[in-house]
Amino acid sequence: MNIIGKKYWYFLLSLIIIIPGIISLILWGINLSIDFTGGSKITLAFNQKVERQVVDKINSTLKEQNLKVYSVETSNNLAIIRTQEINSTQDNNFISAVEKQFKGTKQVEIETVGPTIGSETTTNAIKAIVIASLLIVLYITWSFRAVPKPASSFRFGVCAIIALIHDVLVLIGLFSILGHFFNVEIDSLFVTATLTVIGFSVHDTIVVFDRIRENLKRIGGNDFSLVVNESILQTLDRSLNTSMTVILVLIALLLFGGESIRWFVVALLIGVISGTYSSIFNASPLLVVWQEIASKRKKS
Repeated sequence: MNIIGKKYWYFLLSLIIIIPGIISLILWGINLSIDFTGGSKITLAFNQKVERQVVDKINSTLKEQNLKVYSVETSNNLAIIRTQEINSTQDNNFISAVEKQFKGTKQVEIETVGPTIGSETTTNAIKAIVIASLLIVLYITWSFRAVPKPASSFRFGVCAIIALIHDVLVLIGLFSILGHFFNVEIDSLFVTATLTVIGFSVHDTIVVFDRIRENLKRIGGNDFSLVVNESILQTLDRSLNTSMTVILVLIALLLFGGESIRWFVVALLIGVISGTYSSIFNASPLLVVWQEIASKRKKS
């Protein structure tokens, strides 16, 4: 397999996946949960499947009580309602009104987050992702400091981060699309999934990079692209096998796990697949492109 020879095709495939997500982010942004925006989330259990007329009744009841409703999601006999921040009295009045219309209705859960806490959560999430990315660059640059020529440790670090950014853009872009068309929310679990994906992506990338370093020491770097291609092929089985074991577990969780972790599992699944792809078809080929550009500059 000549992976390096077809590197621009793999870059093009990445762009085809990423660009719709970027357009979605520009047009619609991301659908943030109350973890970030603040507000209340009420989960109600009905004695019947929640259909459109039930949702309409819920919306009208909230409006009658002058409560702003952001969304009402349904799943079988459950209704998950996002509203402005409400107090216990408002909650009791709302539940009483719903119970009069639908006998046997029970409140399963209510979660309230103030706007200040939501703002802090957003800031901390951004800090966590930025700090993790910077630490990864510094660690890879230091760890690969003795890499033989023509490569350099700094290039390894930057290419790993570009692959990492690729995975984050794929994940956030797809969830922006899901948020607009299917009302999927980004909550604190999504941040956990993103950080996990970052770690997984870089871990897989380092495995390939380490083999490149070993092969540069063993056979030299006269034909850098050949060394990189051979290194990718040598680690391909390991990367795919490792990823497949994780993917199978995540599919099992998606099929048999609870409703509360469904989109967390979907985020991990997207991230693991994207991370595997970027480690093999983006990160290492970027090293070759960088080296080719540097060689042309030296000759000129």
